Amino acid sequence: MAKRTFDVERFFQALGDNTRLRLLNLMGEQEVCVCYFVEILGGPQPKISRHLAYLRSAGIVAARREGKWMHYRIVMPPHIGAAQILKQTLGWLKDEKAMQTDRALLTKACCAPSKYASLNGAPVPARVQEASCEAC
Repeated sequence: MAKRTFDVERFFQALGDNTRLRLLNLMGEQEVCVCYFVEILGGPQPKISRHLAYLRSAGIVAARREGKWMHYRIVMPPHIGAAQILKQTLGWLKDEKAMQTDRALLTKACCAPSKYASLNGAPVPARVQEASCEAC
């Protein structure tokens, strides 16, 4: 199987959408189940999944299935410049008021998932190791 080349245009298009930026912000340094994204962003699950698939195709996000749950986490792209841009973007998002509100809602949902019907039985987001970058 041939190694796919990094698509710079796709990378920037992935970062050019507010919903995808919100998803990246919520992931941060943790692995998050789709149900939390749906709860926090208030969008339909198919729409959230489409945005996550876009991030995956851009090489920014990896997915893992555990039973009926899909977990997503950020991965650093293999392109050193893209990895630097992604790290800077994530740092910038931490300072944005709206993004801080999203993270506060995620923390609240994680601390009391039983208060949210859509999170019944959902695994709590788990911290992941520092994302690796083959080019770094």
